Amino acid sequence: MNKILQGAVVSAMMIAGSTAAYAGCGIDSGRVSIVGNEFPAIQTVAKGAMDCAGEGIVVKSNLTADHQKINVAGMQGNPAEYTTAIIANSSIVALMNEDVIRPLDDLVAKHGQDIPKNQLITVNGKVMAVAFMANAQHLAYRKDVLAELDIAPPKSYEELLDAAEKVRAAGKSEYPVGGAYKAGWNLAQEFVNMYIGHGGEFYNGSTAEPAINNEQGVAALNMMKSLSGYMNPDFLTHDSNATGAEMEAGNVIMMNMWGSRIGKLQDDEGAPPEIATNIEVAGPMMVGDSGVPATTLWWDGWTVAKNISDEDAEATFLAMKNGISPSILNDETMGQAVWMIEGYEPAAVNQGVFASIASGATAYPMLPYHGLMHTALGNEIADFLTGKEDAAKTLADVEAAYTAAAQEKGFLN
Repeated sequence: MNKILQGAVVSAMMIAGSTAAYAGCGIDSGRVSIVGNEFPAIQTVAKGAMDCAGEGIVVKSNLTADHQKINVAGMQGNPAEYTTAIIANSSIVALMNEDVIRPLDDLVAKHGQDIPKNQLITVNGKVMAVAFMANAQHLAYRKDVLAELDIAPPKSYEELLDAAEKVRAAGKSEYPVGGAYKAGWNLAQEFVNMYIGHGGEFYNGSTAEPAINNEQGVAALNMMKSLSGYMNPDFLTHDSNATGAEMEAGNVIMMNMWGSRIGKLQDDEGAPPEIATNIEVAGPMMVGDSGVPATTLWWDGWTVAKNISDEDAEATFLAMKNGISPSILNDETMGQAVWMIEGYEPAAVNQGVFASIASGATAYPMLPYHGLMHTALGNEIADFLTGKEDAAKTLADVEAAYTAAAQEKGFLN
């Protein structure tokens, strides 16, 4: 996965300015229904797909922060409610495990021969998704506040804690640290980052047996709890949207944030100019002494539902292909993502993602059973952060919940 992402970014830079372009949508009939997240890059892709609507072609979208709660259920019906789900490394696994998306090889052969091969996500020899952007979490900070207090942008979480104490002591913010710590998926993702940053391994060797109740797991939880002491007391309700709003309001001074969200923080629509113009990005932070960045590399892409007619599948493929065509790139959209699209020109707003790739960050584990681990983490570790359990008990609960789910799915005996 690292090689896929690194190759994709290099390819995007090499072909920047290319004049290649896809033809029109070429859809004669069919239904297209999109479900996905709601940040600007995905909104741009959905808009490009919706440009194919007309003459009996229905294209609609449901972009929501709750997309992972509804995409599987929305694709299990026959016919499926959604004909495509916009997904990433982790969320495609759930769709494959539930057998609700179809291989795309025949559609690629018929309509996608001009899609660069680095965008074709292949699992077990079959194309299961088409990627369109790379992503990662990294540091975002208020450069004016740190400069005023003579604080260098933190390169580690330990340095971030020191900086947070100085910011609080100077009266600049009572809760200067932000993070997408909302209980559930977001909180689990922050643990995944922190655990990887401590050099942890999730499983015993190549097996599905859990292996997180260890020194690295305890250290990851302890660092998360230390950080939460500088966060808004309602941090377990804050997703990326909420913690981003806290930075736009001037409350959060430093946070770990998705590269795909930075453009929205720096625009003139949310924060006042004196804040927006002072939001800067840096690379991913380290933690402990493992030498591994505490972040993960991601790709975002789209799929096609299995339980739909071939007519709708073809219409969906063509519409989504139009949604990621070079025609969507312009001065407004270029900085929304590290696009894996011909014509992409790297923007300063995306330097945090490039720094994550250059730092040797690892890819999010795309294993068939890791989604079960992610769910268990999201459900259990809030008890440690609120003081209801100690670290060892929390990690034991995670392993127990994961083991039960993995046994039910047949990954463990």
